[in-house]
Amino acid sequence: MPLPLSDKQLHSIRASFDARISIWHGSVRSGKTIASLIAFLISIRRAPATGLILLCGRSLQTIERNILEPLQDPDLFGAEVTAEVRHTRGATTASILGRTVHLIGASDARAEGRLRGATACLAYTDEATLVPEGFWTQLLARLSVPGARLLATTNPDGPQHWLKRAYLDREAELDLLGFHFGLADNPSLSPAYVAALSAEYSGLWRRRMIDGSWVIAEGAIYDCYDEQRHVVDEMPEMRRHWLGIDYGTTAPFSAILLGLGDDDRLYAVAEWRYDSRTRRRQMTDAQYSAAVRAWLDELDIRPEWTFVDPSAASFSTQLWTDGHPGVTRADNSVLDGIRTVSNALDAGLLRIHRSCEGLLAELPDYSWSEQAAARGEDRPNKVDDHSADALRYAMHSTAHEWRHLLMPRP
Repeated sequence: MPLPLSDKQLHSIRASFDARISIWHGSVRSGKTIASLIAFLISIRRAPATGLILLCGRSLQTIERNILEPLQDPDLFGAEVTAEVRHTRGATTASILGRTVHLIGASDARAEGRLRGATACLAYTDEATLVPEGFWTQLLARLSVPGARLLATTNPDGPQHWLKRAYLDREAELDLLGFHFGLADNPSLSPAYVAALSAEYSGLWRRRMIDGSWVIAEGAIYDCYDEQRHVVDEMPEMRRHWLGIDYGTTAPFSAILLGLGDDDRLYAVAEWRYDSRTRRRQMTDAQYSAAVRAWLDELDIRPEWTFVDPSAASFSTQLWTDGHPGVTRADNSVLDGIRTVSNALDAGLLRIHRSCEGLLAELPDYSWSEQAAARGEDRPNKVDDHSADALRYAMHSTAHEWRHLLMPRP
């Protein structure tokens, strides 16, 4: 193989053939995926002639991005191998080393039905913690050909996650081998890259994605938030603006204006918030639209994009009807969005103007749900989170614009 392999990678590849289930888990960019894919390629060569070969993941798109694209990279696997990996984007099958491989997305419990009636000899699952437990259980049941095996990779999740509790923690009882990887196990990473990668994660995600630990999501979500550090009374000139809106009728409505300053920092510049419960009067979509536009007129600011709560389709339509520019659905990937805000706070990239009273009231108490954690899930408490959600919409939907600025700052 073109890339050098570490002793940990070589050991995991060899040892994986001695177990029915092999799981590579640990930090990002630690070499676990490369090792598991090499094991998968060798396993395809050795697989019984009968039975299906399956590639599984959260979606067809993630399978293509995380598995098939690397397998087609000659810098990773060599031209001779990649020439035998053929796939048309969007197709549900691929040809790998002369064998037909079936691609199965497993985004929800209904995906289990796609396995019904199948008989498989080999399966590979990408990001196993993200597939439903029922799908995983059914997949194991389908691997009924003698010598059938399952290979899987994942980053850590909470310690109560079903994959950790029911499988990795029972390694000694099951025909299973788990291989834990850290950044030091990838010989191709430079110290500068490791430092830059570490700077992109904070708090819970640093412990999981960098340290490779299965740790619980507990306590304050933005545990790095510090009023003395993050709240400001003065701001520089802004060269760009975006708007995030969390829509509410009986619940509070919040709009957070996000700016990119001349000092290459992000600022929660201003907030418009309306709570119908305290005002004892609800507003219509048209009234909200007019109020937001009047507020922006008063600020004399036209945001490049306005990112609206995806569930508020009628309000987005109202904004469009009223000629509000750049209206689009916010990226509502909750955990990824929380990580984006957390990383920016931890790195000192994000500042919040003192006028954003609703946001400043919510951030210190925004916390993880203990009940969800007990079920092995990461989920914030849905209490007093409206301005926090509006900030998350604006920041996560624009992260590609400013992520290059993410580095530790005073």
